[in-house]
Amino acid sequence: MASDYNMIRKECSGSNAQAWVGWECRPALRRGALCTPLSPGHRAARSWRHFCARRAARSGGFASVGSRMALKTPTPVVGERETWGKKVDFLLSVIGFAVDLANVWRFPYLCYKNGGGAFLVPYCIMLVVGGIPLFYMELALGQYHRKGAITCWGRLVPLFKGIGYAVVLIAFYVDFYYNVIIAWALRFFFASFTTMLPWTNCDNEWNTPSCRPFEAVWETNITNRSRSRNTSLGLAQTTPFTSAASEYFNRAILELQGSEGLHDLGSIKWDMALCLLAVYIICYFSLWKGISTSGKVVWFTALFPYAVLLILLVRGITLPGSATGIQYYLSPNFEAITQPQVWVDAATQVFFSLGPGFGVLLAYASYNKYHNNVYKDAILTSVINSCTSFVAGFVIFSVLGYMAHASGRHVRDVAAEGPGLVFVVYPAAIATMPGSTFWALIFFMMLLTLGLDSSFGGSEAIITALSDEFPPIGRHRELFVAGLFTLYFFVGLASCTKGGFYFFQLLDRYAAGYSILIAVFFEAIAVSWIYGTERFCEDIRDMIGFRPGVYWRVCWRFAAPAFLLFIIAYGLLDYEPLRYEDYVYPGWANALGWAIAGSSVVCIPAVAIYKMITTKGTFFERLQLLTTPYADSEGNGTVHNGMVVSESGGVRLASAAQTPSSPHAPATTPPLTNASPNPAATAPALV
Repeated sequence: MASDYNMIRKECSGSNAQAWVGWECRPALRRGALCTPLSPGHRAARSWRHFCARRAARSGGFASVGSRMALKTPTPVVGERETWGKKVDFLLSVIGFAVDLANVWRFPYLCYKNGGGAFLVPYCIMLVVGGIPLFYMELALGQYHRKGAITCWGRLVPLFKGIGYAVVLIAFYVDFYYNVIIAWALRFFFASFTTMLPWTNCDNEWNTPSCRPFEAVWETNITNRSRSRNTSLGLAQTTPFTSAASEYFNRAILELQGSEGLHDLGSIKWDMALCLLAVYIICYFSLWKGISTSGKVVWFTALFPYAVLLILLVRGITLPGSATGIQYYLSPNFEAITQPQVWVDAATQVFFSLGPGFGVLLAYASYNKYHNNVYKDAILTSVINSCTSFVAGFVIFSVLGYMAHASGRHVRDVAAEGPGLVFVVYPAAIATMPGSTFWALIFFMMLLTLGLDSSFGGSEAIITALSDEFPPIGRHRELFVAGLFTLYFFVGLASCTKGGFYFFQLLDRYAAGYSILIAVFFEAIAVSWIYGTERFCEDIRDMIGFRPGVYWRVCWRFAAPAFLLFIIAYGLLDYEPLRYEDYVYPGWANALGWAIAGSSVVCIPAVAIYKMITTKGTFFERLQLLTTPYADSEGNGTVHNGMVVSESGGVRLASAAQTPSSPHAPATTPPLTNASPNPAATAPALV
């Protein structure tokens, strides 16, 4: 007993004094004793440290079965995890991941379609009650546990370790097709190195007789309007035509005319394959050394889009007709927000824009310093993300107003979302501006960088999760990343065929739609209802010195799960089979899509069943063990202060033969909490 006491006193006064002196032990209901932060100079620090050591000695050591008291080690002492070189590297990485192509091509259109400025009301409500709390939760989990998604969930709630596998698999699927969009942007970027942009005229081999350049579109609309006033023919009955920009994207870049559908992908387009290869080469040399390289690359990829948005904003508002476009964007129609679809669009945009559930936020935050103010980071980055979407709306709709003015049409006739906006509508407008080559180059470079840092995040989530769960992967990171991107490239070739766009649409619809929402719903349930909101708040206080308030606890426990259920339920009720323009996907294609979506979600129950089968004890003992933090006792682990701490977070009592004469902290010392008696001497302590 006395030796345990002296051991803890010695540890507190030695090299770990700074880690121990700032922690106050106090009793708490149903949790034994907690350690809460005190400043190193606090007059009570020494007495509390002495008191904690004495209490630990009385209870039989550092932590033991039946003890109502434990010490909490807030930071790892030996084998420190790599951290960001600068705080701003982390912030730019998170901002770069969150601010992606959807901020430019989706939010402005949703705002216009769903009541203009009135759409900001449901958007902000969904952001406050669902988006930011989930964003904050995942950053805090990553920073506290300092591990990737798989290991983190194995430590937090072992029964739900499948969440980690699910989010890694979802990120894996997304990377198969997301980089294809970046390859399109790169292909447009190379095509812009000419004084005559190739999507400005209809004299090319890919054009059809119905093709019209922008100037002809304007003349045709004037003629059609004149005819409609003098005849009974409406605009819909006039001769159909397609824009040169539309034909360039669909027939030159995608070559959809060479495919009849998903069953007929056709040959590989080698120009697109080379662009995709170039994208993966960029990604490889940005990620092969970890955050030490990606943290520097994001200084360009995250900041350059803001410079371009500012330039395009200034240029856009000086164009004729821009005021009309901005008016369409912002004019409020409060009747629109009474429609359920508007709230669904707001919730969906908030969720997929911030990006919780892909494992990226968790992976990035795991490289933070333990006492980093993650609360401030969560608020700052989420607000920057939303403000970027709002400003992008001015950039887009000022140009749409100009297009409507120049072509003699209404803004609603030229407004679009998705790839059609950034690869058809906006390029067509750029082509009519003086210095069109310059505007095209910076616009497509902006799209390229917007996509790249989001791709960095998805890949890093996979690499970090697998490296932490399987350490040999981390020791050969360069080879693993090379193999991963090689696999991505060969699978991505399917999207570089003449029918590749149909394959792209299938993955875009099913790979990360319902599956990511379900995974994050289980995340919220696991943290709030199994791990415990109060325990989670204590973890955050350990890191930043203060507990989250009532607002955060209510959001995590009730609002965030309801937010996710709302999106899932409405999406399932409103489900329609996939189609693209006139092409209706066959039944087997939709079945394949659901199989892709289900393959990631099934990881959650599959791993839970496996854990229940392989854990010893009665059903209720196994259930209690697997829903208790750090109860995952895989492997022999490292003996520390009379406890065996496994690399995966498992904790159990060590035998006398295992206990060393002097303590050696593991690479990451997990927090040890109170344990309840267990009749099986060899079973893991319930901690």
